[in-house]
Amino acid sequence: MTAERTIRRLAAILVADVVGYSRLMAEDETAALAALNRHREVEFDPIVARHNGRIVKLMGDGTLVEFRSVVDAVTCAVAIQTAAVAPGSSPAMMLRIGVHLGDIIIQGDDIYGDGVNIAARLEPRAAAGGVCVSSVVNESLRDRVDTVFVDGGDVAVKNLARPVRVWHWHPGDGSAPAPAVPPPARASEGRSIAVLAFANMSGDAEQEYFSDGIAEDIITDLSKVAGLLVIARNSSFAYKGRSVDLRDVGRELGVGHVLEGSVRRAGGRVRITAQLIDTATGGHLWADRYDRELTDVFAVQDEVTLKIVDALRVRLSPAERADIVAAGTTSMEAHDCFLRMRNLIFSPGLTPALWQRGIAEGLRAIELDPTYVQARALTSICHWLDFHNGWSGNAPEVVAARARALADRAIELDPADPFANHAIAVAARWQGDYDLAAEAIDRTLAKNPDYALGLFTRSEIALAAGRHTDAIADLEHATRVDPAWTHQYLQNMGMAHLLLGHVETAALILRERLLLARDTDIGRAWLASALGHLGEIEEARRLWAELLEINPSFSIEQRLARQRFARRADIDQVMAGLARAGLPVGP
Repeated sequence: MTAERTIRRLAAILVADVVGYSRLMAEDETAALAALNRHREVEFDPIVARHNGRIVKLMGDGTLVEFRSVVDAVTCAVAIQTAAVAPGSSPAMMLRIGVHLGDIIIQGDDIYGDGVNIAARLEPRAAAGGVCVSSVVNESLRDRVDTVFVDGGDVAVKNLARPVRVWHWHPGDGSAPAPAVPPPARASEGRSIAVLAFANMSGDAEQEYFSDGIAEDIITDLSKVAGLLVIARNSSFAYKGRSVDLRDVGRELGVGHVLEGSVRRAGGRVRITAQLIDTATGGHLWADRYDRELTDVFAVQDEVTLKIVDALRVRLSPAERADIVAAGTTSMEAHDCFLRMRNLIFSPGLTPALWQRGIAEGLRAIELDPTYVQARALTSICHWLDFHNGWSGNAPEVVAARARALADRAIELDPADPFANHAIAVAARWQGDYDLAAEAIDRTLAKNPDYALGLFTRSEIALAAGRHTDAIADLEHATRVDPAWTHQYLQNMGMAHLLLGHVETAALILRERLLLARDTDIGRAWLASALGHLGEIEEARRLWAELLEINPSFSIEQRLARQRFARRADIDQVMAGLARAGLPVGP
């Protein structure tokens, strides 16, 4: 990977600077530098780590930090400033902190963009020992943290055409008691991993599904471990076929470890190699090679997973160990069909033809092993893709009945299986039974806490049921474990903020979604509604015109009906924004 490779995403940026550092240096340069280093080592850096932040760079006495979650960024800022005034703390270092949520560009080790620039402009406006945030940060925090910010009015910001509204917090103003103990962080970077697509060494391109399947099964098993953060297939497989520096992979995906390997399948035998890399140093933590009969492939996958867990010093519960070694089927032929289905369905740019082939493989797997729970569950979920897209030509109610029957049989075969519960959750969500859907997806995520598709499903259930803040939390988690699929998460996250009335935040997020994937009709509809609420009529109408070019038969009423929102107020919120923009959305 070269330094020129760039990645863009939405991020919360924290910029911190020491108050009066030049004066401290003038008084005693050695003492000032020692105090700064001590503050970073003892207070600042550990607090950032506990709140899932990434220190991008140090700028003299300043620090630039990136967060995937605006809640993490703000609670981190508050924790840093609260720690500075706690009994027994050293008063030598007092900070100003600015926080903004915006678009960033990642290039090499550095980040650029409006998110960085505005955060840097906010920092000097913070009171000594306080925090200054932009209006979009304050808006998106509502109902999600206890900290209360005070309106600081509109301020002019260099290189921006219009002013930015700012908000202030200070530990001495009594606006909110900061917790003495920071909230528990998710798995730390030292216990996080990405499993890259295994190289197909079989000399047969048709075997690609098999090597991909080995890696994906290991991802699935690792995702069952509560003490480990595991990057989703969509994101780790994005490096497939490329020569990459694994240290860059670790930085881009925010993980401490990467697993890479290869698979050679010939006749009835398989050779699997795997090596675990520390992304901070590039050093090998563990490597092994397995030459086995093809029928032993399940045991090899289990062994590799357990070796990784052991190397990372993660303690497994008995239930987690049992889940890892549980076999879905004893039929290698059925498993082959399942791997082919999964590879087709999760291929980038899924087409009706690929979907048809995937469904056929799933049905064949079930025919070969009628008790294969995972095959039934994934085939059920595939039918819901048909329900939304009409790829089979069958009536939606027929497709829904087939999907539900497959899910019901899967859960009957194994009520505890996470994928059977996921299939039930998807079916219940689209059939309007939100209580059943929530119960089922909670069972899935209790066993697979970093299962990105499960997190996305739970966010959709919460969104439809009117629990918008819960939806945002799940989408932020999903973005962390599956950054390559960010455009889908951003669409639902923007919708959630729109329905909460956070229209400035919704507009920011939905604009970012369009930058990442421009061919969306419904994404433009949500953004047009947010802009209507903001009074940005001209842009809302331009987006609506683009929407109709993409999909001339688009109907917002039909789309809203298909979302099956439980609350009439949510439909009214969307329609009110469009009406304020004067858009012809009525019958």
